[in-house]
Amino acid sequence: MTRIQPSPVAGKWYQDSTNMLRYDMSRLIENMSVVRKRTVCAAVVPHAGYRFSGRVAAGVYMRIDPRRYRRILVMGPSHYLPMPDRISIGDFTHYSTPLGLVPVDTEWVARARKLSFVVNEPAAHAEEHSDQIQLPLIQSFVSAKIPVVCLVCGQFARDRVVEAGHALRELLDDETLVVASSDFTHFGARFGYEPGQTPSQGASGTVEASAFELFASKDVDGFLRYIHETGTSLCGRDPLALLVTMMPSDSKVTRTGVDPSSQNRAAGQSVSYVGALVEGAWKAPVRETKPQPARGPIDEADGRFLVSLARAVLRRAFKTKCFRPIWGIVPPGVTEGMKGIRGGFVTLRKDGVLRGCIGEVIPRREVWKVVTEHALNAAFQDARFPPLEELELGTVAIEVSVLSPPEPVASWRDIRLGCHGVILRKRSRSAVFLPQVAVEQGWSLEETLDNLALKAGLPSDGWRTETDFLVFKAQVFHE
Repeated sequence: MTRIQPSPVAGKWYQDSTNMLRYDMSRLIENMSVVRKRTVCAAVVPHAGYRFSGRVAAGVYMRIDPRRYRRILVMGPSHYLPMPDRISIGDFTHYSTPLGLVPVDTEWVARARKLSFVVNEPAAHAEEHSDQIQLPLIQSFVSAKIPVVCLVCGQFARDRVVEAGHALRELLDDETLVVASSDFTHFGARFGYEPGQTPSQGASGTVEASAFELFASKDVDGFLRYIHETGTSLCGRDPLALLVTMMPSDSKVTRTGVDPSSQNRAAGQSVSYVGALVEGAWKAPVRETKPQPARGPIDEADGRFLVSLARAVLRRAFKTKCFRPIWGIVPPGVTEGMKGIRGGFVTLRKDGVLRGCIGEVIPRREVWKVVTEHALNAAFQDARFPPLEELELGTVAIEVSVLSPPEPVASWRDIRLGCHGVILRKRSRSAVFLPQVAVEQGWSLEETLDNLALKAGLPSDGWRTETDFLVFKAQVFHE
């Protein structure tokens, strides 16, 4: 049965006249001379109106040799509908544009629907332009016959974006082209982002260049952290992050063009549009080996060193005025035990009162790196408190919690207060308490879970049904 999605953007984001749209497409490639490549496995393409970003977008597609592909996957961000940790693929057999029908690779869609995070959310496709604006470009400059699948990407947490990217990678082969649809920095009052006013963020062009550099280096942690720290209005954050986790390790990323203009540049507003090609092969994808979490307790001496490391990191931050972690050099004194893959939290207290606490539960990197980053986050990024001031550093006490890998429990009744930290997960909601929280507050188990549910944005009794719990233990080290 044929199921056609009418274009939600024809007449809005591009011409709804066939002849006029063809004319606009021809204008985009005037005087453009490029060489098509057969080595491209993915691309980054902007998605603004064609008069703004169309030439950059066309310049990407004109460099792609269509003879390699049996399908094209277009991953665009969801601008209009919140979809935490989900991707929506519409239930269509064809997409429609004024240039004709675009077939959907329904067999690939059927395979993708087996993934837990892939849904069919009609509201996600009712107005979305990030995926649909790519279709006339693909029809004009790649092929009108190659099947396409449009994926509207929601807002992913870091660990979920890695899981989703790896799962999607398993569905790719060398006859697949992946397109990440994204504009880059939106600068100006209209977009709520004026980094030039904040010295720590720098100029908008620098922000855009740094974000692309982290993307091109396949550093998903650095990419997501940089967007969070700068607040840059990069609308394709999630498609780009997914692509980072999917890209072959030996792939090469090359820019094809940058256009830092928009309709209101003269009024102090601009949007930068970046095009890029990823050259490599999806063939026989192998899931990256996840680092194995360290088992057993960390050495007491190592734990005490991590506390001193946290304080040294804060001293350096105030001295250098650099409030980001500096990687590349392992600090003197870091042992093999501190290179174990563990979760951890850094807690700051002033006169016995909480002054900041941030960390990560899932073990994914060396624990000395966890402490280095979250010492800075607890001091300067905990939204519950103002950033730590240098005069306060001598008055705060630092606590480091080194965590065991989380494990599921069959029932909430299996949780042991004072022994277990708790992770609550219900649908897209989650929250965590360290083991010491319930003891410090004097809560019973049910009071603990009531408060954990509230922290997750649920009703206080929301934990009682359809909720998963994981537990972990913590070694706590003080100054």
